[in-house]
Amino acid sequence: MSIEKINKGRFRESLKVAVLITTVIWVVHLVQVFTSLNFTRFGILPHTTEGIKGIFLSPFLHSQSKWQHIFNNTPTLFFGLLLLFYFYRTVAVRTLLYIYLFTGISVWVFAGYFMEARYSYHIGASGVVYGLISFIFWSGIFRRNIRSIVLALIMVLMYSGMLVGLFPDYEGEISWQSHLMGALIGMGLSYQYRDILEPDELQNFEKYEFDDPEEKHFLPEDAFEMTRKERESQSWKDRDGWVRDDTF
Repeated sequence: MSIEKINKGRFRESLKVAVLITTVIWVVHLVQVFTSLNFTRFGILPHTTEGIKGIFLSPFLHSQSKWQHIFNNTPTLFFGLLLLFYFYRTVAVRTLLYIYLFTGISVWVFAGYFMEARYSYHIGASGVVYGLISFIFWSGIFRRNIRSIVLALIMVLMYSGMLVGLFPDYEGEISWQSHLMGALIGMGLSYQYRDILEPDELQNFEKYEFDDPEEKHFLPEDAFEMTRKERESQSWKDRDGWVRDDTF
């Protein structure tokens, strides 16, 4: 959070959202582990009426048998939510909602065209995770201000290894379709909201404005108004303002 001076109130609000969502995911998971309940059937099953409910429920479900599933998703989801709600609070709620819904819908529609995914339940928050990381990264590309670019670089340094998850795995145990759909939706939303700047982003733009309007021009405004002869004559002026006449 060293990109700018931390706003403690905003940080607390962002932290609450991240803690609340990750806590709900862990509560659901622990209920599965310590009871005989199995919520996998509430995941997304592509191209089936039964699987539609998974669009809304699957991000909260993780594998009972593999703790690595929830352990992998939790820190990245937490950090992604924290960054989204702290740095992009104006669009944070709608961005999260659209990533959450459209990723699920896309998986339900497109995953059904791949044999390894057609008859499998898709569960886990990884689609949302990829959507968040993608949104933050691509916002740096599309907004192109210092803060968003620094955040994009942080995403590259911390999560570049996640690119592997966008492609099919040999064992067929990873829902790479969820990862890919989430990443594409995150990128699309970052482009859609590229012009909705935060108040502190606008302040940064004002901070770097030139005091002298003429300094904004790379060339003098009359560069194309002077003739070649006039520019050559102007270049022969000495320090006293006299013009050297080179005609004979």
